[in-house]
Amino acid sequence: MTAQDIATPPPAKKGRKAPVPSWKPIYDGLMSAIVHHRIDPGTRLAEEDLAEVYGVSRTVVRSALQTLAQDGVLIIERNKGARVARPTPEEAREIFETRALIEPQIARLASARMTPAALARLEASIEAEHRALAIGDANAALFQSAEFHRLIAEIAGQSVLARILGELMSRSSLVIALYWSRREALCDDHAHHALVGCFARGEGEAAADLMRRHVELLGNSLDLTRPAAPTLGLADVLKAVR
Repeated sequence: MTAQDIATPPPAKKGRKAPVPSWKPIYDGLMSAIVHHRIDPGTRLAEEDLAEVYGVSRTVVRSALQTLAQDGVLIIERNKGARVARPTPEEAREIFETRALIEPQIARLASARMTPAALARLEASIEAEHRALAIGDANAALFQSAEFHRLIAEIAGQSVLARILGELMSRSSLVIALYWSRREALCDDHAHHALVGCFARGEGEAAADLMRRHVELLGNSLDLTRPAAPTLGLADVLKAVR
């Protein structure tokens, strides 16, 4: 598949919003299912099935799958089609090592741009994670924990780092789906509260150091010796993403 297979919207005229690509709802649905752990790593996604569910052509589906592959969450194999990526233990280590390199700088930048409204958004994110934990929804808690990190990147106002982190967080969700072995893989409540405290006091260097240790602990809490057993089949996936 070439870049020409991707549905590229025409340049937007000045003063007008760019049209939403026809493949965007499929991309959003599949990405949401992946980061919410409703799709198992390694699950094959048939173009014809997705085309039927969404009522679009296989060409449109193919564009969505290709874009997800560019984001590192799908693998497209010649004559085999698309499947959800299944990171190896070495890839998992690299993902968290990279996060430990860039997230401290993101935290440092976010601290310099922090406002009361931004702090309130971070605190609301922590509360959402607590609510998910209270009802025993580990997948939702993991998603909310990742959202906390994404929100810090948004507050930092550095689009390149935010884009890189977005891909890393999506791939991290696959790693956790495979290698999560205990509750410690959920982000530590104390670390999130401590980060908010650093931001509130304008302690950028302390926030950066805390973020580095926090991400390293998260990576070290994974069991990279064995993958988790699959839980959902393709039929369940299609129901979840629609």
